Amino acid sequence: MPKRNTYITVIFIFILAFFAINLNYPVYFNKGTDFINAKTNLKIPHFWEKPFQLGLDLQGGFYLVYEADFSNTQVVEKDKAAIMEGLRDVIERRINLFGVKEPSVKIQKQRLIVELAGVKSSAEALQMIGQTPYLEFKEPKSNYQEIITNNQKIYEAGKGELEDPFQSTSLTGRYLVKSEVTFASTTNKPEISLQFNDEGAKIFEELTSRNVGKPLAIYVDQQLLSAPTVQEAISGGKAQITGNFTVEEAQKLARNLNAGALPVNINLISHQSVGPTLGKISLEKSLKAGMLGFLAVIIFMILFYRLPGLLASLALGIYVAIILSLFKLIPVTLTLAGIAGFILSIGMAVDANILIFARMREEIKEGKPYSAAMEEGFRRAWSSIRDSNSNTLIVSLILFTFGTSFVKGFAFTLILGVLVSMFSAVFITTNFLRLFKSKKEGKVGWLWR
Repeated sequence: MPKRNTYITVIFIFILAFFAINLNYPVYFNKGTDFINAKTNLKIPHFWEKPFQLGLDLQGGFYLVYEADFSNTQVVEKDKAAIMEGLRDVIERRINLFGVKEPSVKIQKQRLIVELAGVKSSAEALQMIGQTPYLEFKEPKSNYQEIITNNQKIYEAGKGELEDPFQSTSLTGRYLVKSEVTFASTTNKPEISLQFNDEGAKIFEELTSRNVGKPLAIYVDQQLLSAPTVQEAISGGKAQITGNFTVEEAQKLARNLNAGALPVNINLISHQSVGPTLGKISLEKSLKAGMLGFLAVIIFMILFYRLPGLLASLALGIYVAIILSLFKLIPVTLTLAGIAGFILSIGMAVDANILIFARMREEIKEGKPYSAAMEEGFRRAWSSIRDSNSNTLIVSLILFTFGTSFVKGFAFTLILGVLVSMFSAVFITTNFLRLFKSKKEGKVGWLWR
């Protein structure tokens, strides 16, 4: 490569580093612009301030595990996966209404793992999920009248357990498009009008067709709200929830249903909190470990490889700035496991440089000039760099595909780190070394050996 092209490439590398550093920590740049703007008529804009996205273990928050209850529903096994995905989407929408940034809701068979980073109160965390209603329509059981008679006797006797005279159907909040408050034309009492999607409209029409002259019960959170008698088959997918509502109660119910009625009922089986103090300590320790490791690597590289080690350390600093800026831009939710993957990728970046420098030393010891030794060192080291990093990428992809949340975080940051580390070693370090192609290089040979 001509020397002029090398200079242009190095300038581009430093421009890239400038933007990456200021994206990661724009404080000094913004203070400088404020100073210049105050002294001149220039209006230099501030650099973009975007915070890192921290996970539950670093920021603190709540970890909740819910289990879907299919026991009282007419759901076939093949539909459960689709229902669980709908359940996840509903809960995510509900949490987003409370302003929680990037909630994590993951499916594990019939369970939902909910991570709410930054939430301080357990009551607040449970409220986000618990206020999302479970809407379902039930039809009378075959022995409906018999159950009603028995329930009346049990009630009058004051002992015994009442039996629900209604049985679940496939029509639930899963098919709900919207709900709104309306007022009855005769009594002017508030009602909740429901509109179902096309599939829900078909189910509702079939349900009303086979229950003409019978009551159809509407339950929200397993509480009977209304049981109007079906006069005729109803098409179009519209229904009304009636009851002794105040206007405020009707509006609240309609608002919550619009936020997303749950397609099935869910039960909270466990929850735990991660205190913000513990998360802060974990973050501080992780950063301290990363900085000490980074410093140790730089000292080793400079002492052992001299000038190439110094250039590699500079390239490594640029690598760290680039990878951290990518974490912000993507964005990547940083957890302890993710930080571990990032720190490991720093070692991978150093490893590629060591392979190149070791090959260069071999060529220089054979009496080749620096320029030839450098190019031959790159050529001979590339196959080892490619193969070792490819193996790491394959294993990381497997971990990311089949691992759980924390393993996925580790694998993703490692994948990203390995890809950028190859760019750092092959592109950045290479061009830094090419700057020293000179006839006078033999006078400072001790810097290379």
